[in-house]
Amino acid sequence: MKALVLDAHGDLDQLHVVADRPVPDVTDGHVLVRVGAASFNYHDVFTVKGMPGIKVPLPVVIGLDLAGTVEQVGAGVQGWQPGDRVLVNPLKPGVGLMGEMTDGGMAEFALADARQLIRLPDAVTFAQAAALPVAYGTAHRMLVTHETVKPGDRVLILGASGGVGTASVVLAKLLGAEVIACAGSHEKAERLKALGADHVVNYREEDFSKWAIARYGKPQRRTHEGGVDVVINFTGGDTWVPSLKCLKRGGTLLVCGATAGHDPKEDLRYVWSFELTIKGSNSFYEDNLVALLDLVAQGQIEPVIDRVLPLEQAAEGLALIRDRAVLGKVVVAPAAV
Repeated sequence: MKALVLDAHGDLDQLHVVADRPVPDVTDGHVLVRVGAASFNYHDVFTVKGMPGIKVPLPVVIGLDLAGTVEQVGAGVQGWQPGDRVLVNPLKPGVGLMGEMTDGGMAEFALADARQLIRLPDAVTFAQAAALPVAYGTAHRMLVTHETVKPGDRVLILGASGGVGTASVVLAKLLGAEVIACAGSHEKAERLKALGADHVVNYREEDFSKWAIARYGKPQRRTHEGGVDVVINFTGGDTWVPSLKCLKRGGTLLVCGATAGHDPKEDLRYVWSFELTIKGSNSFYEDNLVALLDLVAQGQIEPVIDRVLPLEQAAEGLALIRDRAVLGKVVVAPAAV
């Protein structure tokens, strides 16, 4: 089968599309999925580079998110049969993430534990489904499961043009929030506004924290006036303290990652003076993915997909993710479909 294989850690030149990767043997408790669509996440960039403390069994087929059709069913599998349309939860029980600890979705076929399968509603396409797990699942748990956003909240989203960022914009609007989306170009800002963001800030030209204070007023220690209710910050680095500065008294800083640095400068004065809550949210669970599929099937949300590429151009798609040159998700459609 054709597959996008990572041979060694380094740059994207370590990725190669091969045509002779063996189709996985179907083992007990597993199913073979004919991949209809797979999508990239920034996590795939980290996988290619190599992450301290994580030993990836190389060579490996990358790609965490995938959806497709059951091709074969292994012994002991109940409730699934060839032809079933499925979304695959990237977390393989007892093993770890597909596309990292075991072969993932950037191939014509993928082997999945039957416990990873979620039935795909007829109204949801493979591309829509493949866009959901890591980005939308993470955002759904952060905003919905933890009940962190309520109608009327002012929600400022950093990195709003990426997968988790666009998912946060879509879900925050669904929850009735006033959304401030921060992006690194005028083009992305305008596209985010078209997605429903109420306000957009080009952070390369304007300090997002100062923008929020200028619009809503300076946060007050003794009242709840000024500032924003929620800041979604999965970048870290030098955005951390500015995020604290624009939060209103009793506001919440949500964090689910640290793409720009995990050890930022801190200023505890803002945390206690304004009684701030810093809330972490880690990954996603099956209930998040089921809920998201229902929202897509009902037409309440539409996953933001920048482009769909053939498998032969998959590495180019990951380069776009690395360079933050897209809005939303990059989806790959293998040639088998």
